[in-house]
Amino acid sequence: MLLADKNANAELFGVWTLLPPLVAIVLAFITRNVIFSLFMGIFVGTFMVNVVDGNIFQAFAGAFVDLVRKMIGSMADSWNAGIILQVLTIGGLIAVITKMGGPRAIAQKLAKKAKTPASAQIYTWLMGFFIFFDDYANSLIIGPIMRPVTDKLKIAREKLAFVIDATAAPIAGIALISTWIGYEISLIKDAYVMIGQPNINAYAIFVETIPYRFYNILMLAFVFFSAYFLREFGPMRTAAIRAANTGKVSRHKRQEEHLNQESSTLAPKEDVEYSMWNAIIPIFSLIIVAFLGFYFNGMSSLEGETLKAVQANPYAFSSIRDCFGAADASIVLFEAALFASIVAIAMGMQQKIFNLSEALETWVLGVKALVITAVILILAWSISAIIKDLGTSVYLVSLLSDSTPQFILPSIIFILGSIISFSTGTSYGTMGILMPLTIPLANAVGLHVGLEPVALGDYIILNIGAVLTGAIFGDHCSPISDTSILSSMGASCDHMDHISTQLPYALFVGAVAIIFGYIPAALGYSATILLPLGIVVIILTIRFYGKPFLNQKA
Repeated sequence: MLLADKNANAELFGVWTLLPPLVAIVLAFITRNVIFSLFMGIFVGTFMVNVVDGNIFQAFAGAFVDLVRKMIGSMADSWNAGIILQVLTIGGLIAVITKMGGPRAIAQKLAKKAKTPASAQIYTWLMGFFIFFDDYANSLIIGPIMRPVTDKLKIAREKLAFVIDATAAPIAGIALISTWIGYEISLIKDAYVMIGQPNINAYAIFVETIPYRFYNILMLAFVFFSAYFLREFGPMRTAAIRAANTGKVSRHKRQEEHLNQESSTLAPKEDVEYSMWNAIIPIFSLIIVAFLGFYFNGMSSLEGETLKAVQANPYAFSSIRDCFGAADASIVLFEAALFASIVAIAMGMQQKIFNLSEALETWVLGVKALVITAVILILAWSISAIIKDLGTSVYLVSLLSDSTPQFILPSIIFILGSIISFSTGTSYGTMGILMPLTIPLANAVGLHVGLEPVALGDYIILNIGAVLTGAIFGDHCSPISDTSILSSMGASCDHMDHISTQLPYALFVGAVAIIFGYIPAALGYSATILLPLGIVVIILTIRFYGKPFLNQKA
């Protein structure tokens, strides 16, 4: 029977706590079937839990029962339920505005400006900054809008998925107001309490970490310059050559046939006049209602002095920040997507594009298209739960020692964060695991080497940045990452094709972040010097190591 204490489980299972995520990840790369791989990873974990008593036959039955319980528990969680409803509702919204011809009108408009593969990718990159407030919304909205443009210009779906994924969490993670901010600030504040500093301004510390988010910033630079130079390397170049030479934007014929069938079902009627307002108004409705929802939902969760400060000055930046941080993002985004769906349906009926029955049928068709995403998310959350129970993260963290040298600690924190995030598929969970350990550890290391108070404060902030970016780096590499899954779905790209082409890019940018970021920063060099240096390295690598793919052979 599973022990209640995950620390005890980590000690009991030791290195075997790594088995469930390893099984899921290895099978994902071998079979290229995420659902099967996640299912087997969960089953291995629940089997380990049940085989402790020594009866292998009962362990199989117990493992299956526990697997079902984990899935039900994942669905029962209010946050997860909100995310699933949000994903499905946005799918319905996208289907309705597609039927109204809105995305096609935007695509036609952008196609006049985005006349080259470079400009199309840069427009997609810019849209990522526009939907800065949430990575899930970013992944689900940008893909369907930009896909017709990138398909017309023969840009591989793998590259579209990469641009979406690389502008989702990296932007939301450093945005001054976003659905991430409250969680990140709460982790920072709680960890500072552990080192005897309960009165710090956690938001100010969060802002100070932004220059040290080397991976986030360098990845955004990488996306821009790879588009600007139109040069790729590794598996992404192979995909780019395929798309440019043959017009096959997706490697899978089956997927293309499915998308063509779906497109014909959702295609506007012949007499429909395309108007980009049929997409802009519903999407703006989603964004505006989301912003209002973050504010009022968050305010309803505040209490004490924070609530009084917000009521005294409700329109101050600090008040908006506090409300956004306290909001239940999953519920708010579901409400916003549902409201936007109603707006879209009303607009379509008013223009006589469809009647109510046809509108609802179209909306349900869009929901059905993302059911597979909901299944994958439930499995991803379930494996994360069993990994947590087994104490996988505790075991990984225990490999570190408080005798770690000062200059290498931020890099180790970054790498450890990426390993945990890669194994669990969640950047949120990784932050929650590492932050309470990192701040006390950085404080102890800094005191041990005799850093001055100001230098010690900067050193702790550097390590906080390493936690927050390492979590996103690992998330980008992981086939069980929910954000990567949604980016694949938004781009209509095979998920394992997305991961296998994105992985070399993520590893390269991660290496640059360590070599030209965390190591010299820990030695006292300023981020104002290191960030431009890292960007120059990225530019030179893309320009001289990357190769053109137009009119090339694989």
